[in-house]
Amino acid sequence: QVQLVESGGRLVQAGDSLRLSCAASGGTFGSYAMGWFRQAPGKEREFVAGISWRGDLPSYADSVKGRFTITRDSAKDTVYLQMNSLNPEDTAVYYCGADRIEIISTKPDCWGQGTHVTVSS
Repeated sequence: QVQLVESGGRLVQAGDSLRLSCAASGGTFGSYAMGWFRQAPGKEREFVAGISWRGDLPSYADSVKGRFTITRDSAKDTVYLQMNSLNPEDTAVYYCGADRIEIISTKPDCWGQGTHVTVSS
């Protein structure tokens, strides 16, 4: 199974932008659909964005559509989440997920350890 390590989370102000990274190792990156999920305090983990193993078919939760962009770089075995126009409701631990299928599922087989994003008002 692929191992995932997220980075890039930090404290930002409302309206700021932030890019999260998820580096994959130990597997064939191109065989995995990738996704970003988040879990806010007291809430369940939710889907944020996904991208197919080919790097196409991006999908987004309605709450982030138009503000967040998911991309992947096969040369670096890394998936990114560009987050713009952040607001306090985006505060959460962000997790990277991977599935060895075309499209990410709601409960991927592989998870990273998470990275904290805090958006102050």
